[in-house]
Amino acid sequence: MGSVRWQVAGRAFAHIARFHPEITALRRDLHAHPELGFEEVYTAGRVQESLRACGVDEIHTGIGKTGVVGVIRGRSTASRRMIGLRADMDALPMCEDNGFDWRSGKKGLMHGCGHDGHTAMLVGAARYLAETRNFDGTAVLIFQPGEEGFAGARVMIEDGLFDRFPVQSVFAMHNWPGMQPGTIGLNNGAMMAAADRITIEVTGKGGHGAHAYQTIDPVLVSAHIITAVQSIVSRNVRPIDAAVISICAVQAGDLGAMSVVPGKATLVGTVRTFSDAVQEQVEQRLAELCAAVATGFGATATVRFERIYPATINTATEALFAGDVAQGLVGARNVERNMEPSMGAEDFSFMLQKKPGAYMRIGQGVKDGAFLHNSRYDFNDEILPLGAAMHASLVEQGMPLQVTAAPKENAKARALQ
Repeated sequence: MGSVRWQVAGRAFAHIARFHPEITALRRDLHAHPELGFEEVYTAGRVQESLRACGVDEIHTGIGKTGVVGVIRGRSTASRRMIGLRADMDALPMCEDNGFDWRSGKKGLMHGCGHDGHTAMLVGAARYLAETRNFDGTAVLIFQPGEEGFAGARVMIEDGLFDRFPVQSVFAMHNWPGMQPGTIGLNNGAMMAAADRITIEVTGKGGHGAHAYQTIDPVLVSAHIITAVQSIVSRNVRPIDAAVISICAVQAGDLGAMSVVPGKATLVGTVRTFSDAVQEQVEQRLAELCAAVATGFGATATVRFERIYPATINTATEALFAGDVAQGLVGARNVERNMEPSMGAEDFSFMLQKKPGAYMRIGQGVKDGAFLHNSRYDFNDEILPLGAAMHASLVEQGMPLQVTAAPKENAKARALQ
């Protein structure tokens, strides 16, 4: 992806840059050994090995099945503050089409979203923080399993994450190919949408396709439902709000039975929203509209609305703080503080429901048109020191060491000199 062309300020970046080759090697090793959610045994083992080598104070395993938490105490802990930093570890069930030496060694599995890089960045931050300890408080490094559809963040929380490590705030970042290397983006509100699954069951009356008048065709009803639900966003949701309804799969009948009208049809899709009010409105209208359309044809329709991930919403104070930290590293021109939210989803949202914090994007550039979840995607190793420095700087600036003023000279002694 080219050589580094940006400048980063700060002691943390300069220090971490010295062991850039080591964290690059770790990242590439993780890329070669991808694991799905809650199966990250090798990954968790490498994280533990790395944290031990870094000299962290405590390593806790098995939190949220394969999750790992590292604890680093500063030179002082008088402030009694704790800041959490989170990195996701899991890969995707997809084949990789890259040819480099560190490509996936497991058929059908790939780090296609850069979680290998996120893990390596947090390990880099751990090494710096353990070596320098220029902060007053405790850094809690959260290596989370199962972000890709397994709600690993929720599982870690249910397993006592924040009871055992009562952080005052928590931060995370995700690489973003659509942003240039050396840039960081965030906002003080919604960063990612809630992701919900909808299943619509349409029940009619099957029969012979040549005598369709004797049937209640669920395929026909489904077609009308697919069209009708698109009116919810355009005619029920306020234009200043945002929502997406996508019916992504339809299953009905048998492809080998061209003249059989089935008795049932199933539609599956997703709903994306940013606010609870819009989410509830869409859920209600889906149930009402699908039932009404089906009734008009003499059929029935039921909607199952499953809330998978909530919206990822930054808290204003922490977003402002994170933006200031980023600005200190890469300069104001390279920090986007009003980033447009994405309709994608992220299970860091569960952590932000429990603790104040911020979710950021770190630019990595795009190579060969390969965006996230592309079979030719690869994490840009050039940004590893910046990501690690961002993590570390959040800790140092969020829990600064108190500067003790030098005692004033005794006036009488000074007069005698």
